[in-house]
Amino acid sequence: MPTFFIGPEAITLPTIHISGPLLHHLRESLRLHQGESLTLTDHHGSRYHVEVTETSPRAINTRVLKQETAPPRSTPQIVLGQALLKGEKMDWVLQKATELGVDTIVPLETHHSVVKPIPERVERQRTRWSRIVLEAAQQSERWTIPTVLDPTGLERFCDRQSGATMKGILSERSKGSSLASLALPREPHHVIVLLIGPEGGWTPGEQRLAQDLGFVSLTLGGRILRAETAALAALSILQSRLGALG
Repeated sequence: MPTFFIGPEAITLPTIHISGPLLHHLRESLRLHQGESLTLTDHHGSRYHVEVTETSPRAINTRVLKQETAPPRSTPQIVLGQALLKGEKMDWVLQKATELGVDTIVPLETHHSVVKPIPERVERQRTRWSRIVLEAAQQSERWTIPTVLDPTGLERFCDRQSGATMKGILSERSKGSSLASLALPREPHHVIVLLIGPEGGWTPGEQRLAQDLGFVSLTLGGRILRAETAALAALSILQSRLGALG
């Protein structure tokens, strides 16, 4: 069973009191009963293995059997700047990027993005994306939930990454440095930023803009990959080289 994130207000050691949306999910979807085990994670680096002691329509009460502390971070933070994708492709990237350990995801409005942010729908979209990364973080038993920011333009995003240790923009075909062999920062306080384009790719102007703001052109080789495939391939290579996979 995956871990489930809880707020600090639910914890009164040695008991944890579950209510709200998580209560509904555990009761109605998982049909959790008294005596069953559960794993809960707070937002401050603690994980609790608990036993359900009481269930009711208004709450689930649990008793803490074991408490763990998150291991110290050993790899750099990863920021993914992902051009907005159409349909379920964006949802898929958010889910899989979460499973692969990304810390921050920023949807980007680019020239070739089919999807454009609609101001009156941003709040609803943010809620949907937040739910997707929450569920993916729980399923993959992460200690933290990635941050998903509001959609923004490419120039604004690049300008905000001035403090990052390494910044790369994924280019088409073999135009750029190989992500498989590029020297990477390794310390936990370092930040790696990865830019992934839309279905139609980057315009020459967008590539120049990123490079002028310190982004290195990166390649995954000669194959043409779909935008959502490129994001996951790049993150997998990056995390494998950092020692977070394999």
